[in-house]
Amino acid sequence: MPPIRVLIADDHAVVRQGLRTFLDLQPDVEVVAEAADGDEAVDAAVRLETDVVLMDLVMPGTDGVEAIRRLRDRGVPSRVIVLTSFVDDDKLFPAVRAGAAGYLLKDVQPQELVSAIRAVHAGGSPVDPAVAGRLLAQVADSTPGPRQPLTTREREVLVLIARGLPNKLIARDLGVSEKTVKTHVSSILGKLGLTDRTQAALHAVREGLVD
Repeated sequence: MPPIRVLIADDHAVVRQGLRTFLDLQPDVEVVAEAADGDEAVDAAVRLETDVVLMDLVMPGTDGVEAIRRLRDRGVPSRVIVLTSFVDDDKLFPAVRAGAAGYLLKDVQPQELVSAIRAVHAGGSPVDPAVAGRLLAQVADSTPGPRQPLTTREREVLVLIARGLPNKLIARDLGVSEKTVKTHVSSILGKLGLTDRTQAALHAVREGLVD
């Protein structure tokens, strides 16, 4: 299996070098490029067909949120993990809407970061607990309640989504096909009036289905 192609986007060279030094030690991860601002990040992601982008939110010129939005609008398949020092509502919540797949703080343990990269590449959505708390505060009043009750199986799938598992691992855990899991995920989003897995995970936390 080819390594996960990673792009590091951060305006601090020392941060980029530190991340690269550690990630280069991982046999299944390859850092293919670095970017110092959002424009460079978008260009590199398109040109190099990266799998995962580690995106700082605060950069000069084009910031991380706008870069995520441009990647989404251009249909770039790279999945973005926000990697930031800040837990500010005016930065994180727009990143959710822009389409980021994961949300971590820069004090994350190195091995947790590697696990997050692997999870995001596999379709999961890892979220730092502190970040999740801020996002939950934002969406608590705006997220609609269930339009229809979830089945027992759908609740099981929702819990596993909230734990960051991609469809393949959910299928293995429940002993069903990946196609069946996809059907459950679509049904869950429709019943809850949500648009993506991240919102579903936050809903599960808010409802007390997971810690």
